[in-house]
Amino acid sequence: MAGGATLTGDEAPSSRGAARGAPIGVISDTHGLLRPEALDALAGCRRILHAGDVGDPSILDALGELAPVTAVRGNIDTAGPLARLPLTEVIEEEGRLLYLIHILADLDLDLRAVGMDGVIHGHSHRPEVATVGGLLHLNPGSAGPRRFDLPVTVAHLWPTEEGWHAERIDLAIR
Repeated sequence: MAGGATLTGDEAPSSRGAARGAPIGVISDTHGLLRPEALDALAGCRRILHAGDVGDPSILDALGELAPVTAVRGNIDTAGPLARLPLTEVIEEEGRLLYLIHILADLDLDLRAVGMDGVIHGHSHRPEVATVGGLLHLNPGSAGPRRFDLPVTVAHLWPTEEGWHAERIDLAIR
């Protein structure tokens, strides 16, 4: 992987129902810092999702130079254009639906009942790729300032025949 990013898990999408094409990039909790390693890891993505706590509108502009960006408002995004970001978004790719929200505890709907295939969230700064009740739960972790002893990460995501395939990418900070 170019630019100081290392995939964890498989080096290529390998879930049953092989993933296809360029990944969707997922980033969260930049808190005003867009690292060059994050840009390198998201280069070549067909779309980028930012799960909140952007911290500086120029981050969305820089990500937008790589691919179309969908972002939600995080708890620090309280002023200027970031305060106008939506709290949630629904993402559709190849007939698969994801719910994008910053704070998972704020989720106030039954994802399965409304036809979602998973949820992307941030806030905790803890990367997570899990299946919960048959639904993808993806937290790309924090790509901004390092918090505690947590890794600095983003994620790649692909729709598959069975649902979603996600991979955490640990950024090798220069």
